[in-house]
Amino acid sequence: MPSSYAQRWEIENTLDEIKNHQGVPGMVLRSRYPRGVEQEIFAFLLVQHALRDLMHQAALKAGHDPDRISFTRTLRVVRRRVTGQAALSPLATGPVHRPEPA
Repeated sequence: MPSSYAQRWEIENTLDEIKNHQGVPGMVLRSRYPRGVEQEIFAFLLVQHALRDLMHQAALKAGHDPDRISFTRTLRVVRRRVTGQAALSPLATGPVHRPEPA
């Protein structure tokens, strides 16, 4: 039973990181369709996994316990380093009208 309790808190902390730190608190998924919602959730999970992997690699390289590395600090560092953050809208787009060159 005690191991289940610790595992539960690992899950709770991960959900907190995704909901309150990766996204904006109170954020609503933008997609209006189930496939788009699924895609947005997978994107959050992928970013979570990539950040946790980065934290693990950095901790091992420095000889630290990976559980002692701050998720929010790692997220801030990555956000400062990533220059082209994707902000694509899941809204369907129509044909693009491009004017003819003169």
